[in-house]
Formats: sequence, structure tokens, C-alpha cells
Amino acid sequence: MGIRDALLKTVNEMNGGWSVAAAYLGMSEAVLRSRIYESKGWQLATRDAISLQQFADVSYFAEAVASECGETFIRLPAVDAIESESIHLTFNQYFADLGLLWTEFSGAVANDGKIDDNEREKLQAMGEALHRKTEMLLALMFSVYCPRTNAVKMPAMREVANG
Repeated sequence: MGIRDALLKTVNEMNGGWSVAAAYLGMSEAVLRSRIYESKGWQLATRDAISLQQFADVSYFAEAVASECGETFIRLPAVDAIESESIHLTFNQYFADLGLLWTEFSGAVANDGKIDDNEREKLQAMGEALHRKTEMLLALMFSVYCPRTNAVKMPAMREVANG
């Protein structure tokens, strides 16, 4: 999803839509539309996009920016809401999802030994979801079991993820 699509999705999912989003930012609907659609040379300021995202309690803008940078955005739960048991359950789901990826791959190459464009798109999406889940698991583990740092070292995580 591109940045414009993320902003549109954010506004359209808000209760009250465009009028509420515009009022929240202190501008008219017409000005908000011009900024999101980048007409007349206008652009929505990054701080306004972040404000909309926070107001709507979504992460589409952050996900789109991360994607355009070749990165992955992971929305973490509040540290006080994390329990050891939830990490174990997330690991179990991760392994189930990994099994589904293997099943999808096996099915894709079973007949012709190749992966076509549609199969590649589906495998790519499944792989990206697993990547996000891996990053989330690391962050959860560190949040719960490294209480002194309570921080996630993203560069180190990228090294692990990129092999």
C-alpha cells in the first residue's frame, strides 16, 4: 500500500471520515483532500499524517513509509500487557504460519517445478507476515525477559533477519 492509499484508508476508517479528520487537523475538507491527493502542489505534512494515524488508532501511514523504505513496521503491544504465556502462544502461531508457507510453496512447485507470478505474490505476502511476526516475537521476548533494557535493538534484529 502506498502512502496516499494509507492516508485515504486512515481517513475513510475514521468515525466521521473526512469531516472529522479535517476538523481534527484544523483545516477544511477541501484543503485536506488537496493535501492528501497532492493537488495544486500541496502535500500533507508528516506530522499531520502521524496525528491522523494516532487519532484513528491505526498504523497504515507508518506501515506505508516503512514499506517504501524497504523496512517493516511492527506495532507492539504495551509492555504491561505482555505476558510470558502470550509469547508462547505467538511462537505456536508462528510455527503454524511457517507450516502454511511450506504447504503453499510445496503446492506451487509440485506440478511444474516453478513459481508463477500469482504464487510468488502469495508466498511473498506470507513471508512478509512471518518476518513481521519474527520481529514482534523478538521485541516481546526482550520486553518481558530483559527488563533492565526494555528496548529492542533494531539494527541487530535486521542483521539477524537479513542473514
